[in-house]
Amino acid sequence: MEERILSAEKSLKDNGFDVSLFKTKEEAREALFDSISVDESIGFGGSMTLFEMGLFEDFKERGYEVYWHWKAEDKKEALSKAFNSKIYITSTNALTLDGKLVNIDGSGNRVSSMFYGHERVYIIAGRNKICKDYNDAIERIKNIAAPKNAQRLKVNTPCRFTGKCNDCNSPDRICNVEVIIHKNLPGCNINIYIIDEDLGY
Repeated sequence: MEERILSAEKSLKDNGFDVSLFKTKEEAREALFDSISVDESIGFGGSMTLFEMGLFEDFKERGYEVYWHWKAEDKKEALSKAFNSKIYITSTNALTLDGKLVNIDGSGNRVSSMFYGHERVYIIAGRNKICKDYNDAIERIKNIAAPKNAQRLKVNTPCRFTGKCNDCNSPDRICNVEVIIHKNLPGCNINIYIIDEDLGY
């Protein structure tokens, strides 16, 4: 496994997070099934990583109670149920070699659920999310994650067309909330799964 993955793992553990490394997304998927019982409700945060892994369908097919606004007709209801679920699964925009999680969100539902209101949180990240430090993480978010999400959502923001952040004032702006989780919070059970594959934006 790459040295930067091992370095990120050590720093995240030093900051109080529970960290597991996996060679493939299939291994990470099985670990999730082993860690989450079928009687525990699960909320999903918006994430191309989860989408690419097919996790929502996998959990649903196995009889889990799962909520994801990406897969619901009534998005408002799905968001509410996801917020009140026992387990929350999402990804992160970036994680740094000094053990921080850096995220920018449009509405804040995903980033707030990463550290509040759930018994356990699982954050799934491919190796492509690992950044040197905070500045590198913000660069990645503004010029990779945000433009790609803007293109996926077909919102009317400059980054959709230029491929880089313009710090816009568009009504469709998707970068409204920035959250840095420096350390695992008291009473918060954040589990980070790092996969040695490129996943998501």
